[in-house]
Amino acid sequence: MADQEEDFSSLPLPDRFAHKNWKVRKQGYEDAAKTFEATPDESDPAFRPFILDSGLWKGAVADSNVAAQQDGINALCAFLKYGGQQACTRSRNVTITPIVEKGLSSTRAATKQSALEALLLYIELDKSDPIIEDLLPSLNNKQPKLIAATLSAFTAIFHAYGIKIVDPKPVLKALPKVFGHADKNVRTEAQNLAVELYRWLREAMKTLFWNELKPVQQQDLDKLFETVKQEPPPKQERLLRSQQAAVEAVQANGQEDEAEAEFEEEQPEEINAFDLAEPVDALSKVPANFGESMASSKWKDRKDALDALFAAVNTDRIKDGPFDDITGALAKSMKDANIAVVTVAANCIECLAKGLRQGFAKHRSKIMPAIMERLKEKKQSVTDALGAALDAVFASTGLSACLEDTLEFLKHKNPQVKSETLRFLIRCLKTTREAPSKPEVKLIAEAVTKLLTESVEATRAAGAEVLGTLMKIMGERPMGPYLEGLDDSRKTKIKEYCDVAEVKAKDKPKPVAPPPKAAPVGQKKTVSKKPAVGTKKPAPRPVTPQEEPAPPPPKTASKAIPSKLSAPKALVPPQKSGLQGPKKLAGPGGAAPPSTQSPRRNITPQDDEAAPIPSKLGRGLAGRPLARPGPPFTTASESAPPAVQAPSITPGERLELDDLRSEKEYLLRTNEELRTSSSKYQSQIHELQNQNAQLIEDHTRDVLSIKAKETQLVRARSDAESAEAQCQRLSRELDRLKREVKRMEAERSPSSATSDHIYREKNSHNSSGNSAAAPPAERPASATRQMRVDSATSLADSRETGYQRMARSYAISPSEEKENEGLDAAEGEKMARNRSPVKGAAATAGRREVSGEGESWKRAAEVTSQLKARIELMKAKQGLTKR
Repeated sequence: MADQEEDFSSLPLPDRFAHKNWKVRKQGYEDAAKTFEATPDESDPAFRPFILDSGLWKGAVADSNVAAQQDGINALCAFLKYGGQQACTRSRNVTITPIVEKGLSSTRAATKQSALEALLLYIELDKSDPIIEDLLPSLNNKQPKLIAATLSAFTAIFHAYGIKIVDPKPVLKALPKVFGHADKNVRTEAQNLAVELYRWLREAMKTLFWNELKPVQQQDLDKLFETVKQEPPPKQERLLRSQQAAVEAVQANGQEDEAEAEFEEEQPEEINAFDLAEPVDALSKVPANFGESMASSKWKDRKDALDALFAAVNTDRIKDGPFDDITGALAKSMKDANIAVVTVAANCIECLAKGLRQGFAKHRSKIMPAIMERLKEKKQSVTDALGAALDAVFASTGLSACLEDTLEFLKHKNPQVKSETLRFLIRCLKTTREAPSKPEVKLIAEAVTKLLTESVEATRAAGAEVLGTLMKIMGERPMGPYLEGLDDSRKTKIKEYCDVAEVKAKDKPKPVAPPPKAAPVGQKKTVSKKPAVGTKKPAPRPVTPQEEPAPPPPKTASKAIPSKLSAPKALVPPQKSGLQGPKKLAGPGGAAPPSTQSPRRNITPQDDEAAPIPSKLGRGLAGRPLARPGPPFTTASESAPPAVQAPSITPGERLELDDLRSEKEYLLRTNEELRTSSSKYQSQIHELQNQNAQLIEDHTRDVLSIKAKETQLVRARSDAESAEAQCQRLSRELDRLKREVKRMEAERSPSSATSDHIYREKNSHNSSGNSAAAPPAERPASATRQMRVDSATSLADSRETGYQRMARSYAISPSEEKENEGLDAAEGEKMARNRSPVKGAAATAGRREVSGEGESWKRAAEVTSQLKARIELMKAKQGLTKR
């Protein structure tokens, strides 16, 4: 048995990993873990067999023996911990699934912990996306304990790394399904995962899955979330290898506090729904007649169009597109006389800005001035809607982009506009993540300081709050110059606002700390470090006067080329090491090393004695202690230092320095030219943008007018067609009436003959009794008037009868008219005979009266009698027709 154990231990580790005996495999896993821990670095040959054949880890993780499996997962953890990123990327494709199926669901707590540690190491070494993709399919497994173990692993992963390292979207989308699982343990683990995600995401997480949960589940989660709201914001507890390397690099420079501060600043902020939502194509949901409705003269039509737009853009994230026409219509709606239209338009702008974020920046110049101009509205609901729209515009652009328009409206003549603009500026300063630059601080302070003397109290208070918030961001010292001319009461009020203000921007003095300036100073002092190469000289103080001639060249060159000259100086010391150590003997050249050490020993006590003299008398006596040593060497050393330090820069270096200076001047000129051209181009861009906006607005107006004209033209065409059809119908009716008139004239011809015969008889009868008639002169005036009334009445009756006959003829068919022709004629003759005595008597009396008055009365009587006869004939025909 002992021989077998010796043989097994002599086998290579890969062979022992694949051995049939579980004890051999277990021992192999333990030896592999110890081997990995003993390796010096990631490139050790011990990792190579397991990197080339990653299938070995699949068998180790899914070992059939639970004891061997535990050691196998431990060996994998050691392999990942010491093998680095290559060990991670080569093995994760074959180990994640076995870890989930065999490790996380193991009955041993140590195995579960090792499996979870392996998953965390995989994320720590590379990234989390591949691990999450391999874990998600396990949520669809049929075994409830496997699903619960996977959910527990997700909870641990998010707790360790947070949502900045691990993307929560795929996990949030899978939560509704596990919440509806039949197993209680699965639902419990799902609640734990939801609570952990709520620690990081807060209310933003509800946009993806909340509506798919049951009301009871929502209530239970709300109760659990209430306890989380009281906790401080979470922080990343476990660093990636890349983050660890960055922290170690900072700590190696002796800046541990700064490293910790930077790590805390890198913690993720609260994520909103925009970061988790998918973009929605809102343009396709906007009504096609939106432009026409917005151009309507009825406010109800405009409001309905804006309501439809609000329903389309009221989403968490909007897909970017051509919203120029829509934003132009919204900007125009800010001038609408109806406040309901203005309120809905402001809500639409808010939704667009929140949904587009950075994509809304190109529309800011068109929208923002229109909103701020409407701030004069005194109704609070409208003002709140406009303020929310301005806040959304600021969130999508930034303080620098909105500052110009904001400062411009601080000069507005309306106090209401000033006050609301100041409140908007306060909100901007409190929510901005980037502190304003010094020029921006100056512009804000100068503009707001003028408003502290306004007559309106709200404006003065808002101005003091702006300065207090700005002081909170920048600090009291940078804001001191802008508060010098203010009285103590206003300064006190500004201080109070500064104390209570809560801002999110970083303090400006911290990033502009002096350490960057200290680095070049240290590079300048590298000249003084050269004596440290020969550490045998402890007192370099007398040498400082000799270093005075050297600083002028570095002063001119240090600003432009501190690093260029440092490299040549680093190469010079081997040639000057014997000369610069004593700083007094430079003439002997190459044979100086033995001679320079002995003068050092002789000179140092003299330097110590001479040191107090320069400290009392000044640097002008620095040359005297150098002249006191031995006679031959003192003259050489006295003349040598100028000779050594004058050519401290070789001709080649001087040429290089001149070239660098010329390059610097050229670069400065080029930079200035580029800035000038950039500013010119920026102004041109602004002009072109304004022109483009104007052209777009003109184009929109032209399109609307063209559509209106087209609508009018279509209506005119339809009216013309209907009029033409009416004309044709009337023409046909006229032709029919002409034919009817001709037919009536043809029917009337026999009756006219009969009436002529009757009139002849009456005339003859009247002529016989004419002698007995009274003359016209003797006739009374009443009789004359009665005669005229009778003639007029007969005329009216004849006309009415003619109209009735014409109407009746329209209703009677031609066949009926033919049948009634004979009856009408016979009846007319009969009626004429029956009425002839009466008519004759009347005619006789009339002729008696007319004969005396002349021919005019005679003709009138004849016409009257004829008309009456015709009337009687028509009445007779009507009677026959009725029968």
